[in-house]
Amino acid sequence: QVQLVEYGGGVVQPGGSLRLSCVASGLTLDYYTIGWFRQAPGKEREGVSCISSSDGSTYYADSVKGRLTISRDNAKNTVYLQMNSLKPEDTAVYYCATDPPRFFPDCRRFPSGYLEVWGQGTLVTVSS
Repeated sequence: QVQLVEYGGGVVQPGGSLRLSCVASGLTLDYYTIGWFRQAPGKEREGVSCISSSDGSTYYADSVKGRLTISRDNAKNTVYLQMNSLKPEDTAVYYCATDPPRFFPDCRRFPSGYLEVWGQGTLVTVSS
């Protein structure tokens, strides 16, 4: 059974940092492209970052560019989202998601399209 679990959320002051982890099981992460999404209360879900399985290429939404860094450690079956210079508007539940490689081979169509496998989410709160 393919499963994604997010870790690392919490409360942080504006300007602070957090590192989120997305741990995969039931799959070999080497072959999977992973996307990170977030959803704030009363707002639509936003695709914030993606990392490709094929060449490690990445995507960042304009709202997070320069502040978030996505990376992967295939040996640990984990994708990370390093978040720096956090702002109150970054407050949201953060989810990682994926789809079988034949449907989601890279980040070119991200954040559009349907992804089948989602984690349960981890809450990030940026507040003083």
